Amino acid sequence: MEMRVAAKGKEEVAKELVRGEVEEETAERIKEDFMLVELTVGLDELLELEIEEEYAEDILMMQGRREEGEVKLGDIELKVNKSEIPEKVKEELKEKLRAVRTKLSVEKLDAILNKVEGKYEKAKVEPREAVGIVAAQSIGEPGTQMTLRTFHYAGVGAIYITLGLPRIIEIVDARKKPSTPAMKIKLAEEYASDRTKAEGLAMEIEETYIQDMGKVEASTEDMSVWVSLKEKELKRRHLEREEVEEKIKDIGTDVLVEAVEDGKLRIHAKNNLYHELLRLEAKVSNKLVTGIEGIKRVIVRKDTDGEYMLYTEGSALKKIRGIEGVDFRRTTTNNIAEIAEVLGIEAARNAIIEEMMDTLEEQGLDVDARHVTLIADAMTMDGEVKQIGRHGLAGEKASVLSRAAFEVTVDNLLEAAMYGETDKLKGVTESVIVGQPIKLGTGAVELVAR
Repeated sequence: MEMRVAAKGKEEVAKELVRGEVEEETAERIKEDFMLVELTVGLDELLELEIEEEYAEDILMMQGRREEGEVKLGDIELKVNKSEIPEKVKEELKEKLRAVRTKLSVEKLDAILNKVEGKYEKAKVEPREAVGIVAAQSIGEPGTQMTLRTFHYAGVGAIYITLGLPRIIEIVDARKKPSTPAMKIKLAEEYASDRTKAEGLAMEIEETYIQDMGKVEASTEDMSVWVSLKEKELKRRHLEREEVEEKIKDIGTDVLVEAVEDGKLRIHAKNNLYHELLRLEAKVSNKLVTGIEGIKRVIVRKDTDGEYMLYTEGSALKKIRGIEGVDFRRTTTNNIAEIAEVLGIEAARNAIIEEMMDTLEEQGLDVDARHVTLIADAMTMDGEVKQIGRHGLAGEKASVLSRAAFEVTVDNLLEAAMYGETDKLKGVTESVIVGQPIKLGTGAVELVAR
């Protein structure tokens, strides 16, 4: 009997909550934590109890003791959440409305929300609009005005980066490796403010081979390879002779390294064959002593916000990850395939948009981000980065005529004939080829006379 009374009490709580403009689903979820009591305090007293203003207003509203006058935070939250606009716009709108809450009335709030909803509806694409073609034209037309030169990075000496039309082509072709891979490495707090630490980290990352540390030459007289290390280079790269010797010994188990009096290192060849000696010389020269393979040069520069950062020639996002002093969350690379591998497809999609927008803006071309976004979506919609070409999007089209119109016409038609493919003639390209109206825009509507 007692349990039934308790249950009934909870149902009463739920009803009261719904009456106080709380959604039914939410009321069901929170009824266990509520007790129906008469509340006699006002807003000021609730705030003194260190209850957040937003919640204090909601409590008063549930009690039916809503204070008249200015718009409450709960009103903004409730009305914006009920509006038919995207979540991102809702968050931005809430933030801006909270800032001017004291100047708002309920009528003004409703008027603002109606206007925002109207503008959002107007910004939507018309039904049956050929968005793909509009995007292609919107990027293709300014693309013809691009220069074919490559430029170096502003403010970063001697690190050249492909920009302009070659960079756009590189992105839409989804090249596995860009022609000039580069990274912008942001540093952790103590490294970002100390140039010495930043330079030390740069040396740690930059690839260093034995040939960079001194002279490597093969001698046919005693059939051995001689290495003369430069003290200046060792000091600059914070390396000891012993470390270099250890790296040489790592080349193979049968390699004998001998330190001679004048500081030179003598490496004996395992046999007296000339080609074996040359092979050993190449092995020693190209032995990595320190750094990350693929990062050829690292330059330390002060960023616009006053902190030191590293610009690299070459990219190795995965290997950078665990290095102390690197702020991986803010580190970027222009290698989109690498981003997709390390950070996933969504990150690769964002990288395509950013890289294309940066390239277009750098050339002074104003293209709406939504056209670029559509291209990035099309390239990444299957979970991998695909090129816009015959090996990617265009080559995977269901229509035979559409594929044939793009590239390698005869091959496509021959293959389709061999496998007995059919073409439904529903797309733009194939409709143009056969001379039928395109099912887009006004062509999407068919009038029937009775």
